Amino acid sequence: MTQIDLKKDLKDLYRATAKSVVIVDVPEFKFLMIDGKGDPNTSPAYAEAVQALFSVAYTTKFMVKKGPMAQDYAVMPLEGLWWADDMRAFATADKAQWRWTMMIMQPDFVSDELIHKAIGEVLRKKNLPGVDRLRLERFTEGRCAQVLHVGPFSEEGPAIERMHAFINERSGLRGKHHEIYLSDVRRADPAKWKTILRQPMN
Repeated sequence: MTQIDLKKDLKDLYRATAKSVVIVDVPEFKFLMIDGKGDPNTSPAYAEAVQALFSVAYTTKFMVKKGPMAQDYAVMPLEGLWWADDMRAFATADKAQWRWTMMIMQPDFVSDELIHKAIGEVLRKKNLPGVDRLRLERFTEGRCAQVLHVGPFSEEGPAIERMHAFINERSGLRGKHHEIYLSDVRRADPAKWKTILRQPMN
C-alpha cells in the first residue's frame, strides 16, 4: 500500500525557504477547524483544540486505510490563523487577547461524511473537550507571501516584518496571519522548529 503525502505533492505551499520571501497562489482546500481565544502557551482551550484536531485527523486516516478505499495517507501538519479584535494587542504580544483558528487540511478524496463519522467516533470513544466545536470548512487564500522561520515562535518577529515589507512594496496586506507548523514541538529542539509564515496580499 503506497502512502499519499500531500505535503510533497503541494511542495510549493508546504516547503518554504528562510532565504527569501516568495509569492504563492493558494487554492481552495478542505480543513478541519476549531476557533478560540487566548494565550496558546497557557490556554486550556488551545491545548484541547489541538488534541481534538489530531485525534479526529488520525481517526479519519485509519478509517480510510482500513475501509473500502484501503488508502494510506500522511496526516497534514497543524496550521493556525491568528488575529485580534484590536490588532494593537497582536502587535504588542498581548496574547490573552489573541484569537485563533487552528486547522488541519483534509484530503479531497476523503468524503465529508467519513470525516463527520470520525468526529462522532472520537466523541463516543474519548469524549475529548473541544471535539464538539470542530467544523469542516473549505478555505482559500489566493495570492499570498510566505517565508520559513527556523527557531522558537517568540523569535518570529523579524521574519514577519520582512514578509510584511515585501508585501507592502508590491501591494498591501489582507486577511489573517497564517502559520504552518512543520515540526513536532513536543520532541524537537526549539532552535530547530520550522514554521511557514504566510500572509495573504492584494
